[in-house]
Amino acid sequence: MVADTSSATRPVAARPPLVDRRHLVAFILVTSLFFSWALAASLNDVLIRQFQKALDLSRGQSGLIQFAFYVGYFCAAIPAGLLIRRIGYKKAILAGLGLYAVGAFLFYPAASIQAYGLFLIALYTIAFGLAFLETAANPYVIVLGRPETGSARLNLAQSFYGVGAILGPVIGGLFIFSGVDHSADTLAGMDATAQAAWRASEAAAVQGPYLIIGIAVVLLALLIARTPFPAMTAPGATDTAPAVGKRPAFAALRHAGLRRAVIAQFFYVGAQVGIWSFFIDFTKDVMPGMDERTVAFLLSGSFALLMIGRFSGAIIQRRVPPASLLALYAGANILLCLAATFMTGVPAVGALWLTSFFMSIMFPTIFALGLRDLGPDTEMGSSFLIMSIIGGALVPPLMGLVSDLAGGIHYAMPIPAACFAICLAFALHARRQGDVA
Repeated sequence: MVADTSSATRPVAARPPLVDRRHLVAFILVTSLFFSWALAASLNDVLIRQFQKALDLSRGQSGLIQFAFYVGYFCAAIPAGLLIRRIGYKKAILAGLGLYAVGAFLFYPAASIQAYGLFLIALYTIAFGLAFLETAANPYVIVLGRPETGSARLNLAQSFYGVGAILGPVIGGLFIFSGVDHSADTLAGMDATAQAAWRASEAAAVQGPYLIIGIAVVLLALLIARTPFPAMTAPGATDTAPAVGKRPAFAALRHAGLRRAVIAQFFYVGAQVGIWSFFIDFTKDVMPGMDERTVAFLLSGSFALLMIGRFSGAIIQRRVPPASLLALYAGANILLCLAATFMTGVPAVGALWLTSFFMSIMFPTIFALGLRDLGPDTEMGSSFLIMSIIGGALVPPLMGLVSDLAGGIHYAMPIPAACFAICLAFALHARRQGDVA
C-alpha cells in the first residue's frame, strides 16, 4: 500500500498581496490624500479652542466649526458621486484638491478681519473639496486589488489618516497656540485696546499654517495631474465612463447593507468628531493645571494610537472577520466613554485618550462593509457613506450645548457612548449576515 503524500507536497496557496505592483504608484498618491484631509480635520480640534480665545466664543458657538465643516461634506457628497461617474476618479480628485486649496487660502483674509462667518465659509469650502477626495479615494482604494483584501487595503490607506491627524495638533501646539490663555478675571481687568490686540494676535496665528497648507495642496494636485492613474474595471468602479451612466442616483439605497452602513457611519463620525473636538476642553476641565500646548500634544498622541490601530487592524483583518473586530472595538469604546464620564483626573483623560485606538478600524471597516457587492452602485454608495459624515456636524454642537447647560464637558460623554452602541449593533448584524469584506 503506497502512502498518499500529495498533501505533503501540495503547495500552500500564498496570500494575495494587498496592492499589486502595477497599482503601487496610484495607491501611494491616493493614500497621500488620506493624510491631507486628516490634517484639515484634526486642525479643527485646535481651532475650536483657538477661536474661543480669538473670537470670544462659547463652546456651543465654537461647535459651529465642525457644523460648517461636516455640512460641507454632506452637501458635496452626491455631486461628487455624480461627477465621478461623468469625469472619473482622477479629475474628481483634482477638483477636490482645488477646493481644498481655495478654502485654506481664505483663512488669511478671515483672520485679518477677524470674521467668524468667513472662517466658517473657508471651512465649508475645504470640506466641500474633501468630500470629493473621500468619495473618490475610498472606493478607488478598495478596487485597487482583489475584493477579499479590500477592507484590509482600505485600513492600510486609512492608517495614513493617523499620520495627518497626529500632525494637526502638533502644528496647532507649535504654530497656532500662543501659550497665553487669559482667565475671565484677567480679561475683565484688561482695557478694551489691550484685549482687542490680544484677540487680533490670536486670530492672526492661523494665517501662516493655512497658507502653507494651501500651497502644499496645490503642489500635490500638480503631481497627481502629471501621473497616469490606472483605469479600474472592477464592478461599479471605472476611471473613465461608468458602465451604467444613467442609473438613478438613489438606486444604491435599495441595498439594505448600505442603508445600515450609512446609519452606523453617521453615528460613528459623530462620536469621533465629538470626542476629538472637546478633548482639549475636557482635559483642561478635569486637569486644570495643564496648559493648552501640552494638551494639544497629548491629543496628537491619541491620534498616534489611531494610526497604530489602523496599521495593526489591516494585519488583524487578514485573519479576523472585519465585522467581528468592529464589534469588539465598538464595545471597548462604549466602556471608555462611560469611564470618562464617571472618573476624574488622569483616569478620565486616559480613558478618553484610548478611544482613538479603538476608533481606528471603524470608519474604513463600516465603509468597506457598506460597499460590498454594490456593483454599478458603488460610486453612489460611496457618496451616501460620505454624506453620513454629517454626523460630525450635529454631535459636537449637541455635546457643546449639554456642556454649557450641565456645567462640564464630561456630562456630554454618554452621547458618543450611545453612538458607539449603534455601531456595535451594526457590527453584530453584519457578522450574523456574513457581511465580511
